[in-house]
Amino acid sequence: MVVSGCNWKEKINVFYSGPLMSGRNYFLLREHLVESDRLILFCNNKIVVQGENFLWRYEQLIENLPANTEFLIVDHKDKQFVAASTDQDISVKLAAELKSLRSLLFKESDKDFAIAGKASQILDWYRGHRFCGACGAATVQHISQRALCCPSCNDQYFPRINPCAIVLVTKGREVLLARSARFRSGFFSCLAGFIEVGESAEETVLREVKEESGLIVHNIRYIKSQSWPFPSQLMLGFHADYKSGEIVPEPGEIDEAAFYDIDDMPVVPSPKISVAGELIEIYANQVRNGLI
Repeated sequence: MVVSGCNWKEKINVFYSGPLMSGRNYFLLREHLVESDRLILFCNNKIVVQGENFLWRYEQLIENLPANTEFLIVDHKDKQFVAASTDQDISVKLAAELKSLRSLLFKESDKDFAIAGKASQILDWYRGHRFCGACGAATVQHISQRALCCPSCNDQYFPRINPCAIVLVTKGREVLLARSARFRSGFFSCLAGFIEVGESAEETVLREVKEESGLIVHNIRYIKSQSWPFPSQLMLGFHADYKSGEIVPEPGEIDEAAFYDIDDMPVVPSPKISVAGELIEIYANQVRNGLI
């Protein structure tokens, strides 16, 4: 998100170019860290994990962090964590390993994944806005908000999300499941796609289902949403009924798609992690309980 209208000359105190005199900003320096901090460390865009744990105590990291490490506050519900990022791989020093964020999907802990996902999104935003997209000047940190500001043309850059529609298409006891051609996870899931300029979420559902499977759906209804950090999305979950057509997977997007009975499905995402898994579980339970 970009916001204009902050006058640099009149409101110079809004911007941050050094340590705060007191308190903690969304942007931290090493000297702002305290012993009670819990850190999430990323090296070269991968998360540093020791066994099943990715939350690090201050004393575990502080002596090993390179001088160029950057620190950003991650507020999650009623707690605060610190996202730390460096381009130097220090996993060996920590007796740890580098993993992709997607690998945490298999831990089946929605709390853990949500914290790591939010940290990844904030760091990704910060890396991508070092310079103003309008005039090219280096940005500076806002003193009280999670924002980067341009001192030249006064634009402000806040973290943004990309809205996507994800839909479970059903036909009686059967659900439409597809395997992505781009992500080799082995999972089958619901169809999904980014909402395009000028579209409503419901229009996106109609278009994406048609493009990816060749099917026509109707009776589209919203179920729930989920934040999804790949890279920074808001998934809007829908349920739709099959209307007509034959399945024709979209080349390059879908490797395989078919209708499956709710009691004979391939491997699908966990409902503890993914809104796709929730959509599938909700419908399967409704059918089994005779509600549909």
